[in-house]
Amino acid sequence: MAYFLQEPAASRGEAGGRVAPPPARLYLTEPARGLAGLAALPLAAGWLSSAPRGDRHGVLVLPGLLASDTSTALLRRYLSLLGYNVRGWQLGRNVGPTDKVLAELPKALADLARRAGGAVSIIGWSLGGIYARELARKQPDLARQVITLGSPFQLTDPRQSRADGSYRRRSHLHATGHQVPTREEIARPIHVPSTAVYSRQDGIVSWQTCIAPESGLHENVEVRCGHLGFGVDPATLWVIADRLATPAGARHRFRPPLVLRNLFPGNR
Repeated sequence: MAYFLQEPAASRGEAGGRVAPPPARLYLTEPARGLAGLAALPLAAGWLSSAPRGDRHGVLVLPGLLASDTSTALLRRYLSLLGYNVRGWQLGRNVGPTDKVLAELPKALADLARRAGGAVSIIGWSLGGIYARELARKQPDLARQVITLGSPFQLTDPRQSRADGSYRRRSHLHATGHQVPTREEIARPIHVPSTAVYSRQDGIVSWQTCIAPESGLHENVEVRCGHLGFGVDPATLWVIADRLATPAGARHRFRPPLVLRNLFPGNR
């Protein structure tokens, strides 16, 4: 759930959205809304089981700040049921870009690509999405696509995140120097297909920081969950399944089924 990695030489002001965190009402209700998404999963099981299925390629799933693979267990279980070769990051609790994280994530991507027999889709939740984009930037031949879930890769000011304090308190654990990209570097486009899933109901990071201009390689998809709910939100799970089912080398915009369009405010 974090928000920039290395401080840039100068602030860019409001270029990435308003310089303010999400409203307090959204922040304070995050836990309850996350539980509501979890409670909705059994009700959505029928239509989620009918989601598009792809070619069973490898999928690497990365958690957010202060989270571990436990937070993505239901997401990974769902993707496994759809037939994908799924791996968590297997690095314990995500406390930020430590030397170990920066050394082990490229190995994890290469290992999964080798075992799965081809390029890997990388899914990252919050800070995990920033990791995912940087992995794809550095190893594009191994990255089939990137899907970010509430990841503030366009953050321009720490005030746009309510998790900045948690990130800074662990900065003594983080790698230093040129190993860690600046905010400007993180915001640059990546050269593999990418989908940014975001929510205007996000209570942790400003939603404007989680999207980028759309292009032939990048698309933004809006859902309605809170930040803590992305991994269990039925609409988000459908988007992920739909994007993973896209054939390698192909690219088409997300279009939800007619019966589900109300779940996607920006894609009706």
